[in-house]
Order: sequence, then structure tokens, then C-alpha cells
Amino acid sequence: MSQRIRQRLGLYESDRFRIERVEYELDSGQVAARDVIQHPGAAVVIPVLPDGRICLIRNYRVAVDAQLIELPAGTLEPGEPPLQTAARELTEETGYRAGQIQPLLTMCMSPGILNECMHVFLATQLEAGSCDLQDGEQIETWLVTPRQAIELLQSNEIKDAKTVAALLYYLRFVAQQDDQ
Repeated sequence: MSQRIRQRLGLYESDRFRIERVEYELDSGQVAARDVIQHPGAAVVIPVLPDGRICLIRNYRVAVDAQLIELPAGTLEPGEPPLQTAARELTEETGYRAGQIQPLLTMCMSPGILNECMHVFLATQLEAGSCDLQDGEQIETWLVTPRQAIELLQSNEIKDAKTVAALLYYLRFVAQQDDQ
């Protein structure tokens, strides 16, 4: 499909993303253009303690001017594999270090305007430690049972899309397998 792209014109660049006008060829041969946000991708972590509780975070998000309930996550650094990002973000945001981290799925966040893919990982064999928050981060950890996570999802208290999708995937396809 990328052979259909004819030209990319940079419109804006920040330290985290770039906006480009992308011209591409349609099946009819006509040329169309879309503005696209280019993002390096991110890693999302589902930290699960030995007793089954899930470590969520409460995180203030300036874009929506609200504190959201989320899973730990962060942007991939240049050249950094998603697994390494997951381990780094887990420790930075929760203080936990994982004895095991395994990939679960990759999600395209908003492919109509954004190329960001989020790589979701399950972190187990957790050992508590201290957080290493970045400047401006206001994060607190919150341990919940799978049942509490379901209640938070049902009541729409969890509004963050990556957290909704990753938790539902985990609770439906991974946690239930562990119970059998």
C-alpha cells in the first residue's frame, strides 16, 4: 500500500510527533491528500500482581484537563524496542519491576489521522520499588481486582481508550485462560 504514497510534506514537528500532508494515489489513478500525525508508537503495560490485582494509575492529562484512570504507558524513544519501553514505563510510573513481560497485542490508535501503534504487554512477577516520574507527571498507583476493573469499565470511570481496549482484551482472553 505504501507504494501508493507519492509525496509527504511536513507541516509541523514537535519532539513527540510530526504532522504531514500525505498525497497518495487512489485505485482510479486520482491523487488525494490527507493530513496525518506521525508518531513513533507507544507501549502499554498491564501489571498483574501474584494475587491477580491489576496496577492502574491515576494520571492528570492536560489535553482533557482531567485525571484519568489508565494503565502505565509511554512513547517509544528513538531506536528503543517496545519491550524496553514497557519495562521502563512500568518502573517510572508505578515503581514495579517485572520478572516477566510478554507481548499481548498491537493496536492502531486512530488510523484515520494517526499512525501510532500501541504495543500492549502483560507484566508479571512484579517487585515493588520506587517511581521515577518525569517532570510534570502527576501519577498515583491504584491496585484493583479484576472484578473492580470490570466495574470501572462498566461505569465508564475508565475513559482512556488504550486502557479500555487493553483491559478488555486481558480480562476476556488472558485472565480467563488462567482461571481454567
